[in-house]
Amino acid sequence: MEKSIGRLVSILYRQSQVYINKCMKEYNITSAEHPFLLYLYKNEGISQDELSAYLYINKSATTRSIKSLEEKGYVIKKKDSLDKRINRIFLTSKARSHEEEIIRKTRCWSEFLAKDLDKETVETMLTVLQKMSDKVEQTNLKNELEGL
Repeated sequence: MEKSIGRLVSILYRQSQVYINKCMKEYNITSAEHPFLLYLYKNEGISQDELSAYLYINKSATTRSIKSLEEKGYVIKKKDSLDKRINRIFLTSKARSHEEEIIRKTRCWSEFLAKDLDKETVETMLTVLQKMSDKVEQTNLKNELEGL
């Protein structure tokens, strides 16, 4: 089978979802909720819209994940004091009590992937992936794909 960036990224993504679902099961956190929790550990109080934008997840999916995390007792939503249209997301003590383990288990996946690679190879790979990500971020894909 021909090498394809899309196929390889897709395989890695799907397998990471399997890993996250398995190791987060004890916390009742899904792979869909996981990135929100990770980002909130470093950016508590961010708005729901900012969270969507950073993670490149549409607003309706963000709303569903935040609602689920709220129902599970991991986050609370508070209206912004200056603009009541804005929901700010805060972690609960339950989320904080699991923070160290959740981050550790997340790191294990990256360590597993890079285990047999030297540091230079990992740095090169990260640089290439970042360039690809930046390109997608800066490009209006709809217009770019019209000519294909």
